[in-house]
Formats: sequence, structure tokens, C-alpha cells
Amino acid sequence: MREITEFVNEPFTDFGKSENRKAMEAALAKVRARLGASHQVVIGGKRMAGDGTFVSTNPSRPSEIVGVFEKGTAELADLAVKTAHEAFASWSRTSARDRSEVLFKAAAILRERKHEMSAWMIFEAGKNWAEADGDTAEAIDFCEFYARENLRYAGEQPLTRIPSEKNELRYIPLGVCAIIPPWNFPLAIMAGMTAAAFVTGNTVVLKPASDTPTIAARFFEILEEAGLPPGVVNFLTGPGSLAGESLVKHPLVRVVAFTGSKAVGLRINELAAKVGPGQKWVKRAVLEMGGKDFIIVDRTADVDAAATGIVSAAFGFQGQKCSACSRAIVDASVYDAVVAKVAEKTKALAVGAADDPATAVGPVINEDARRKILNYVESGKSEGRLVAGGGAADGSGWLIQPTVIADVKEDARIAQEEIFGPVLAILKSKDLDDALRIANGTEYGLTGSIYSNDRAAIDRAKNEAFVGNFYVNRKCTGALVGVHPFGGFNMSGTDSKAGGRDYLLLFLQAKAISELTSR
Repeated sequence: MREITEFVNEPFTDFGKSENRKAMEAALAKVRARLGASHQVVIGGKRMAGDGTFVSTNPSRPSEIVGVFEKGTAELADLAVKTAHEAFASWSRTSARDRSEVLFKAAAILRERKHEMSAWMIFEAGKNWAEADGDTAEAIDFCEFYARENLRYAGEQPLTRIPSEKNELRYIPLGVCAIIPPWNFPLAIMAGMTAAAFVTGNTVVLKPASDTPTIAARFFEILEEAGLPPGVVNFLTGPGSLAGESLVKHPLVRVVAFTGSKAVGLRINELAAKVGPGQKWVKRAVLEMGGKDFIIVDRTADVDAAATGIVSAAFGFQGQKCSACSRAIVDASVYDAVVAKVAEKTKALAVGAADDPATAVGPVINEDARRKILNYVESGKSEGRLVAGGGAADGSGWLIQPTVIADVKEDARIAQEEIFGPVLAILKSKDLDDALRIANGTEYGLTGSIYSNDRAAIDRAKNEAFVGNFYVNRKCTGALVGVHPFGGFNMSGTDSKAGGRDYLLLFLQAKAISELTSR
């Protein structure tokens, strides 16, 4: 029996060490040789064809095919749900210890193939070395953390005791979960959502994002290797309508877990709320959506540290994070200095192909994303003062210059709408009152940060910044599993707190059992 040790976060790789650099180069070469392979839908352990195929491509070199995938159909979606429903009968009765053991084994395999999994993300998602490594480390963390949390929920729960009864509280699984992950954290979020569902005794239909299905396919293979029984997780690729129509509406689906845009999340929430023929339950919708995240810089802040944090949070993975800093709200007394330092640091970022170890800012995910982001850039030029970037970058792939626009008003389009790209708006605040009002002045409430050396200002911001994750004197990205439970308010979603001690409850229901022991 495995000894359960205390959870510890997976360390990030130091690519400054030659041995780590060589290991990543070897992984890139290995994965490059496997590009273009075909993958089928997998239902109940059986590989199946769909209605034609589609491809995922390398954002750094769009003509390069990463994987070929089947287009799933409504019929395959129905079969996947029914297969998961059948598997639920036995999997839900499998011991919590055995379910967690599968996840521990998956984490061990992920750790052995850490650089290989990162390499897949470099090619398919356009993540640079460090961003891909962080994504893989987070996936390992989710598996390790949720495996332990599952055992905690399966253990004895605290209750008020009375002498005449034996009472217990059991957490039991719900049923079939439709898991709909995003492309921007194609391993970590996908693995975390999937793992949380099945380790708690539920069964899964996994519908990965069409931009990054290869990474999901590799994780699915790891689950098979770790001993997950057929039908517990079913792998279904294809158009987004499969998720929105066939899965969300299916009467046998008990939970819909989604991470992605506000528009899609709200549509899923609407569809999930409607009770279909034969449906015996109210579906749960676990929604992680967008953000319009901020970093406040007050008059007492360390200006250089603030500028470094802003640039890192704004342009890490090309700003394609729901937690990315898209608004810097800077006190008037330090405004000019911060703008100058942010512009300087932004201009120093190397833009290029994700597999180049020198690249800081790689490509955005696809052509449509680049077009949309560049439209925001053009809009922003009329809403403020361009101080860095401002257009497409040279080179192959969907490259955009990291862009900084200063003197932006709080009601400007680029200060209100989620851009999901390397575009930063800088706004001037009169004082802390003004800064907090601006910070809370969007429909989102995901992440925020303050740089300050004023204890009173920090304490006030901690209380008044209406976000699910708030940071002090550090950037607003980079949540760690177990350390920073992640999820936001308002149009940022249902505050799921992924990577926290509450998350598995979203996939469980509580059953109280009372037995009379005396009269």
C-alpha cells in the first residue's frame, strides 16, 4: 500500500542548467518526430472513427500539422455518455484508495515524461519553454493534490455526536461529468478537471479544445497506462457544438465543468439549467470564465518591482491567460516612471517561435485570435497613447508585438473587454480610492494585485478588491495548486477554487446516515 506523504508542489525546471536544457532539446526532437499522428475517439476503451477528420497545427509554423483527429458526432457523444453512465455503476463503488492510486500512478508517469509533455505544448499551444514547464508541473500538482483530497473526503467527517445514535456523513459521486477544458492550459486545466471528476467516483466524457487535442490524447493514454478502467474516461474530439449541444443537454449528464470564454460559459449555464426529458436531477455547472485583471501601483510602491511584475503578468504566454494583467492602474505620483519602465521592459522581450529557448513571447493560438487581438490594438491606439508594440511581429506564425497603451480611460474598450492577447492598458489613478474604484469597475472579478509599501493601503485593498485571487507585491498570475485556490467572481465564473480544498466538493454530494443505537 502506498505511503501517503504530505503534498508538495512540483518544482519548476531551471533551464539555465545544461543538463535540463539538453533534456528539453531531446524531448523536442522526440516529439517533433511524432508530429502528424492520427488519433481516434475512444469510448469504453474502443478506438472509433468519426465523421471525417480535422487537424491541430503549430502556431509557430501554421503549415506544420501536430495531430489528426476524428470529428465526433452527436451519435458518438450519446454513446460516450451512455458508456460513462454504465461504467459509473462499478467505478462509483470502487474504493477511494484504489481511485486515488490511479491518479498517483498518472502523476508519476507525468513526472517521468515531464519534458515530453511540455514539448507537446510548445508545438501545439505555442508555449515557450518556461510556460510549458509550468503547465506540466501544475498538471502533476493537480493529480497529486486531488488524489490526497479524495482520501480526505472519503474519511470520517466531523459531526456533533449524540449518545443514542451512530451518525456519519459520506460524500458520494454524482454521475457522468462532461469535461470541457480550454486550449490555453491544455494539460494542467484539462488534467485537473478530468482528475477531480473521476477520482471522486464519477465517470467522464472529455471533450478537449480543438486547438490542443494532442495534449489531451497523450494524457488520456497516461490514464490508460495508469490502470483506469475502460469507460471511466471517454475521449471525444470534434466541433464545439458537441459540447454545447450533445453533451450539455444530455439527460444522463450530471455535471458540466467548463473553462473558457464568458460567452460560451453563459450559454452552457443556460443550457444546463433546462431539464430535459428523462432527467432526474438539477445539473451542476462548474464554470471558469474570463477576466479583466489588474495590478494597482500606489505612490509608495517599488517602481521597478511593479514594472517587472506588470510585464511578466501581461505578456506571459502572450497574455493568453484568464489571470493575465490587462490593466495597470498607476498612481499619478509614480505614473510617468512606471509607464517608462514598463515600456522599456516590454520592448526588451524577444518575440519568436515557441521552441526557440530565447523566446519570451511566442505566437497566439491561431489566425482568428491574431486578427481579433490586432483589432483591439487598433482600437486601443485611438483610446490612448501607444508606448510599445502596436502590430504584428516579424517571423512565421501568429506573432504579435507585446503592446502597451498608456493614458487609457476606464470606460475604454481595451479597459473593459477581455482581449486574451499581449495587450496592456495603463490607467492613471488619483489615489487609492480611485484605483480601487477603477479596479472593481468591470464585469469580471478574477485576479488582481497591488504593489505598495503602505500597510494601511495593502489591508484596505485586500478587503475591497473584488476578485477571487488577490496578490500583494507580486504579479497577478502564477497560482500554485494547494497554495492559491483559483477561481473568480461575477462574470469570471462560479468561483470554483481549482487546486483548493473545496474543489472536489463540486463533484460530490453529501449523504447523512443515522443508526439508532439505544432507546
